[in-house]
Amino acid sequence: MSTPSAVAARRVFLGDRFTPATVRVSGGVIAAVDVFDEAADIVLPDSEVLLPGLVDSHVHLDEPGRTEWEGFSTGTAAAAAGGVTTIVDMPLNSIPVTTTAEALAAKRAAAAGKLAVDVGYWGGAVPENLGLLAELDAAGVVGFKCFLSPSGIPEFGFLDTAQLEAALAETAALGSILIVHAEDPAHLHADGPVGRDYAAFLASRPPASERAAVRTVIDAARRTRGRAHIVHVSDAGVLDDVRAAKAQGVALTIETCPHYLTLTAEEVPAGAAQFKCCPPIRDAANRDALWRGVADGTIDAIVSDHSPSTAELKSSPDFGLAWGGISGVQTALPALWTEAHRRGVPIERLLPLVTVGPARIAGLGGRGRIAAGEPAHLVAFDPDQTRTVRARELEYRNKLSPWDGRMLRGVVASTWVNGVPAYRRGEGILARAGREILGEPATLAG
Repeated sequence: MSTPSAVAARRVFLGDRFTPATVRVSGGVIAAVDVFDEAADIVLPDSEVLLPGLVDSHVHLDEPGRTEWEGFSTGTAAAAAGGVTTIVDMPLNSIPVTTTAEALAAKRAAAAGKLAVDVGYWGGAVPENLGLLAELDAAGVVGFKCFLSPSGIPEFGFLDTAQLEAALAETAALGSILIVHAEDPAHLHADGPVGRDYAAFLASRPPASERAAVRTVIDAARRTRGRAHIVHVSDAGVLDDVRAAKAQGVALTIETCPHYLTLTAEEVPAGAAQFKCCPPIRDAANRDALWRGVADGTIDAIVSDHSPSTAELKSSPDFGLAWGGISGVQTALPALWTEAHRRGVPIERLLPLVTVGPARIAGLGGRGRIAAGEPAHLVAFDPDQTRTVRARELEYRNKLSPWDGRMLRGVVASTWVNGVPAYRRGEGILARAGREILGEPATLAG
């Protein structure tokens, strides 16, 4: 596939609006953005818009060690097919978990030659490596992830309140960020069977757990002046506390996910484990309140939390026994746009939350923008075409999706990664031009 030197469209998204423009590309980088040129190498049809490649800072690729769950090859292919050109891999569920420099080296070796999109890495903060995070920071992670409740993976332990504060103090000294799975175990029911009824599973992980954990994070961030980020917020009841903390100057950001913004507890079929995730999909009124958090800017980013597993681990009809994780990186953009369009939310309002929002959280500079000097990550998207999701056609290693059989609005027609054609609708993955992203080692404060 030849690499274009110019891509033109009558609707190019430039930060906050669409405008006719031509994107000039040289050496995998955007060289210039100028007026619409009908003689450009590629001119998009009027039905398509040109978007910056999406950034997804919350993806589990599971390699090495659990490659049968996903893997760099299939996971990054799914990202490219979904218009996502930069992802940040979570420090679990791989074996080893990314909690040491040696584990990061093993992950990087496993990724070699497989990347269809750019990939960065989160490190893990667990009880065993507190006080040693500088070593992992120097090895190139973009920040650190922790849990306040059991992660579901025995290799990745969770932090108590004192350990959370110690981790935030340590990441603050590094000039880094701590991203937090915020559920308080005191409010969670014991693991075990709950049956086929989704309401029983929902009751086992009540909103009180998220609310208590978010308040714990806010208090610790305030005391340490560390930078904290709450991942996959499902309960809109935390938003008032987040708004107040931000107003008080606490260094706090939050994300939510397409499944919380597009699906509801009321529609989850009995025994349908493809809908199970932690924290859980909640009711329609909660979904409406999350959209208000999108509208008023309380929510800083929308990311997939792509957390696949084998079909076998999802096969139990008992919500308490099936693996908790949703596969969603390939369907995130159309799922979100379908619901946003239904609500009258313009796509211009949605796009920053899936591009520059996640990029800022992960410290990825100007990614998610079409601007000179940035990587030539581009997506041709038809916002009016509809498509019925067929799980068997998705790029995932395990063909599971809660959107299977649903008609979604918006189709990714083409994706360019570092200027190279990476994906085309009907043809699939064309190239693996993705690159690693390594964080800059911090200088310890003091």
